[in-house]
Amino acid sequence: WNGFAQQGGSDCIKANAKSCGECIQAGPNCGWCKKIDFLQEGEPTSARCDDLAALKSKGCPVEDIENPRGDKQVLEDREVTNRKIGAAEKLKPEAITQIQPQKLVLKLRVGEPQTFSLKFKRAEDYPIDLYYLMDLSYSMKDDLENVKSLGTALMLEMEKITSDFRIGFGSFVEKTVMPYISTTPAKLRNPCTGDQNCTSPFSYKNVLSLTSEGNKFNELVGKQHISGNLDSPEGGFDAIMQVAVCGEQIGWRNVTRLLVFSTDAGFHFAGDGKLGGIVLPNDGKCHLENNMYTMSHYYDYPSIAHLVQKLSENNIQTIFAVTEEFQAVYKELKNLIPKSAVGTLSSNSSNVIQLIIDAYNSLSSEVILENSKLPKGVTISYKSFCKNGVNDTQEDGRKCSNISIGDEVKFEINVTANECPKKGQNETIKIKPLGFTEEVEINLQFICECQCQSEGEPNSPACHEGNGTFECGACRCNEGRIGRLCECSTDEVNSEDMDAYCRRENSTEICSNNGECICGQCVCKKRENTNEVYSGKYCECDNFNCDRSNGLICGGNGICKCRVCECFPNFTGSACDCSLDTFPCMASNGQICNGRGTCECGTCNCTDPKFQGATCEMCQTCVGVCAEHKDCVQCRAFDKGEKKETCSQECMHFNMTRVESRDKLPQPGQPDPLSHCKEKDVDDCWFYFTYSVNSNGEASVHVVETPECPSGPDIIPIVAGVVAGIVLIGLALLLIWKLLMIIHDRREFAKFEKEKMNAKWDTGENPIYKSAVTTVVNPKYEGK
Repeated sequence: WNGFAQQGGSDCIKANAKSCGECIQAGPNCGWCKKIDFLQEGEPTSARCDDLAALKSKGCPVEDIENPRGDKQVLEDREVTNRKIGAAEKLKPEAITQIQPQKLVLKLRVGEPQTFSLKFKRAEDYPIDLYYLMDLSYSMKDDLENVKSLGTALMLEMEKITSDFRIGFGSFVEKTVMPYISTTPAKLRNPCTGDQNCTSPFSYKNVLSLTSEGNKFNELVGKQHISGNLDSPEGGFDAIMQVAVCGEQIGWRNVTRLLVFSTDAGFHFAGDGKLGGIVLPNDGKCHLENNMYTMSHYYDYPSIAHLVQKLSENNIQTIFAVTEEFQAVYKELKNLIPKSAVGTLSSNSSNVIQLIIDAYNSLSSEVILENSKLPKGVTISYKSFCKNGVNDTQEDGRKCSNISIGDEVKFEINVTANECPKKGQNETIKIKPLGFTEEVEINLQFICECQCQSEGEPNSPACHEGNGTFECGACRCNEGRIGRLCECSTDEVNSEDMDAYCRRENSTEICSNNGECICGQCVCKKRENTNEVYSGKYCECDNFNCDRSNGLICGGNGICKCRVCECFPNFTGSACDCSLDTFPCMASNGQICNGRGTCECGTCNCTDPKFQGATCEMCQTCVGVCAEHKDCVQCRAFDKGEKKETCSQECMHFNMTRVESRDKLPQPGQPDPLSHCKEKDVDDCWFYFTYSVNSNGEASVHVVETPECPSGPDIIPIVAGVVAGIVLIGLALLLIWKLLMIIHDRREFAKFEKEKMNAKWDTGENPIYKSAVTTVVNPKYEGK
């Protein structure tokens, strides 16, 4: 097995596992050999842990290798519901299935992912609960008038989507403390100015729990009055928190839950309560009495993260219906709250119905998966298979967009345990689509121990008189005991008597300085490179100090055992660098070393000093076989050549056979050395023959009976070619001369034209010419 260790490091060995449980937690490819006599002398118990291929190569039978694998088991797998709107059957919400499977068990081994598929189909005609939460500060006065008829109108529109629709209504203003409202008695009765009749300020009021009666909505909302406050931001977060957590009072069912938040102002959040002397963080619990939030003066506003948590826990999808002025603020808030949408509310809320329909369609067109908190060391990854072949991984693998009601999408989910829980207990996680009540429950069972550990024998006689538990082929010692077989107590470990058993004869070194003496036995130390291993009773052996060749231990052709190479078949030598294969020594004539040497370690050692080369075929001073026998073959086969007269005396030392063509000549591969020859005779004709010598020293020649003589030249084409060449050359010369003359003439003409343009004619006066004009000057003129 030392040879295998040379091939590559192993994370299993590095884990230094003392038990089977520790071993299988080191990696998904680690196994534990429980064969009792598996370990060699000096090897620690941790050597039982290695990757599967290594254990097999070390001689551990497959049936003795503990290698438990993870698994998955689906416990609940109802098919998703196929149901059309307007169908005769009326199913209860809990009878509708949109996610599959619903419950499964995953058995997880460290490092080995378990994968399962999750199917989601948005059911048609799925029930919807919608709660309308409205800001009733004075600035929303005109909006309230339009909302009073919202119930029946919205009912008519939602019937196109679902036959099971319920609606509720709530309102909010602000915390009833300074500086958010005026606390003077008059302002508490009527916070509005002038002759406006306003209701007393309040934090949050549940006006109407969810109902399927649209007329009742119109009736109760019609009785509501505007209130007022001092600052611009409103206390809407308090109201959202109560709507989310007061499920019984609001009347939420396990169906699609929509919360419409309508306002024309910003919002207070955690920390703002300090302005009113409120410092206690919001507790995220329901505090409704007589449908009024009674603890607004006691608890601060909730934080955005707290709201996100509660909305997600209660599967509520939020629609922010806000005016144009605050669009930017609420769009940023939308990015923080999953499964929420923002719509632009007109100044008097006249477009609220279309806003709700558009927002609902937007929310229902996207499916986002979320999981509950994962146990320590467990990771999860998603891959989505969405509509139109769109696939995504990582964070985008959690969601699918642009899906319509009735579309089916799939997700591939990987769950991996990177470590075992401390107590090894089972854990449960849940995966659900955001905004939906249905979920997948996954029970995680961790494989942290081997099956053979449950079959262990406590106080086993195999562990030195019952000093340990014999499990998985090894002893797990009781407290205070040590050693491979628990044969020593911890008090005896360092005694000199024990050390004597760990010294070689005539040596003072304990365990050859390569290990520790424990209970009178050497436990060899591990090297930084896990491929290098000490072994032996005194740790005197190793698998890395053998002879090397080409930089490799045992030349890569053997196994290093106790500093000596054990070579693979067909190799020998101290470094296994001597090959017994004779193929590299095979000459072109089929003989080993051309019959003139011996093959040693795959290399020819030429015994004839005249011959050299890799296969003893090169001879710098030798006359070639072909040239040596050329004249004799010529005289015997064709009765000509230099030895024609003495042929019978000098050329009878070989047997000659005539063949019809070169194809009939003997080919390489026969046992006897063979040379193919091509020579010229006295008539400049080529003749072909082979020369070979058999094992008895008899020479044999095969010669082609007809020489190849070159044919004479064809005179007519040669003469015609010469004449044609002379004519063409003459024509070419004439054309060149004509071209040069044309160029010369053009240059001369251009020169003449240039000189003509540059000529200047004399313009002097005629010497005999006299002007007809006489000029007379007045002597008295002074130029005045």
